[in-house]
Amino acid sequence: MAAGAGAVVLLSGCAPSVDPIERLGRKAAQRVHRTHASHERAYRRWGLAAPLAPAPRPPRPLGGAQERLPVALDRVPTRDKVVFLTYDEGAEDDSRFVDMVRELRLPVSVFLTDRAVGPGYARAARLRAAGAVIQNHTLDRTALRGRPYDEQRAEICGQRDRLKARLGVLPRLLRPPYGRYDRTTLRAAADCGITALILWRPAPSPGTGRHGGDAAPRSGDIVLPHEAGRPLASLTAETTRLLRRIQSRGFTVGRLEDYL
Repeated sequence: MAAGAGAVVLLSGCAPSVDPIERLGRKAAQRVHRTHASHERAYRRWGLAAPLAPAPRPPRPLGGAQERLPVALDRVPTRDKVVFLTYDEGAEDDSRFVDMVRELRLPVSVFLTDRAVGPGYARAARLRAAGAVIQNHTLDRTALRGRPYDEQRAEICGQRDRLKARLGVLPRLLRPPYGRYDRTTLRAAADCGITALILWRPAPSPGTGRHGGDAAPRSGDIVLPHEAGRPLASLTAETTRLLRRIQSRGFTVGRLEDYL
């Protein structure tokens, strides 16, 4: 009698599913939910009051085949309420910053010199795996302006080749050391596959706006997180301060490479 009842249950479709594919699908969905929930909680762990808003869909990138020489930018011409976070060598040495980039899915561009990164590029590889885009800052961080073409080209193409060999990336953005460049730099950069020279604007900081209020970011600003006049803290602390100020003004962070 019990066996017959069991058969009725099975035939009626009321028995629990034992389909292994269905079980795997349920487990995968649970993993995705846990991962999403962890990402949603990450902003609190990094000192933010709310998650970063997603960046708007970027417009058609600047430039094109008709551009003969790279453009030099400290701001991207856009009306989107986005700013772009950029870092130089040293970012790869801060393991907490690497965790921050990964957990917040923070779109950042990091400009590396071979001399600072050193042999192996292991820390730079971890930063790239976390989601950072690695770009060119020359081999030795030597000021380029005023130097002969061959020397400038060796600095730029040399670091391009190191990044390609070590990380498998082919950088198309260059941060000229100290922000100094000349027309020879543009020519050498173009010959090394560079499409834009990336300068920067001061990070918006409290008390520097009109009437002594907090300075507001401008759409398209390319910034370094460190505030002028403030002793350098950890990259995570500097970045958290900047992200709070960006959020308070209704801005978010965009990926620079999507706009160029």
